[in-house]
Amino acid sequence: GCVLDGKLYPYGEIARTENCFTCSCSKEKIRCCSLFHYPISYDKESCRVILNKKICDYEVVQKSDPTKKCNVYSRV
Repeated sequence: GCVLDGKLYPYGEIARTENCFTCSCSKEKIRCCSLFHYPISYDKESCRVILNKKICDYEVVQKSDPTKKCNVYSRV
């Protein structure tokens, strides 16, 4: 198998890792792509970015009250 972030995965296709990647594991290599898009355009003074591993996406929340979401205008 392949080791990624200290965890052993079997050869073949990996639909979702613990850190939100989809991977292809072979004897020669492991190739992965993220399942999320990082927010780049939002109010950086009032908001912060956190990775929600349950839904494999970044959330942008208010620094003063993390229960409230912020608007995101662009992701990469």
